[in-house]
Amino acid sequence: MSKKFLIVYYSHSSNTCKLAKLIAEETGGTICELVPEKAYPDDYNTIVEQAKQEIQAGFRPELKTKVNDLASYATVFVGTPNWCSTIAPPVATFLESYNLSGKNVAPFCTHGGGGSGYIEVTIKKLCPNAAVRPILSVYGGTAKDSQVESGLKKIGVK
Repeated sequence: MSKKFLIVYYSHSSNTCKLAKLIAEETGGTICELVPEKAYPDDYNTIVEQAKQEIQAGFRPELKTKVNDLASYATVFVGTPNWCSTIAPPVATFLESYNLSGKNVAPFCTHGGGGSGYIEVTIKKLCPNAAVRPILSVYGGTAKDSQVESGLKKIGVK
């Protein structure tokens, strides 16, 4: 696997951000946070309801984030919280906006007990011409260097 890595992620509660930073430290990759044009609400119940509605409707929020020079990365780590057993809408926007054909796509997620749900399957559908690696799934904000290292070994990065 090429040694040039991009770590793209969306994080609402900072758990996915923490995991993304650990991956960046382990790989020396470039980190890129996906920021929606309109921020999601902070209230848990409100965001859960909004996420359900957006996912069911296939809504794709506009992003402030622009990824430059995607062609120079052979491996793109894609991070998301588990929202309703799938990727958060900002991640779907990214995956539908950028061509990841021919790239290694390494999904990672954080969750509150639901594991990785259908995240890996969803990413495979949105990146049909990419080599999607096994997902690294971490409970809440409990990410540790050892979990990241083990996950990177599993996909052939370490």
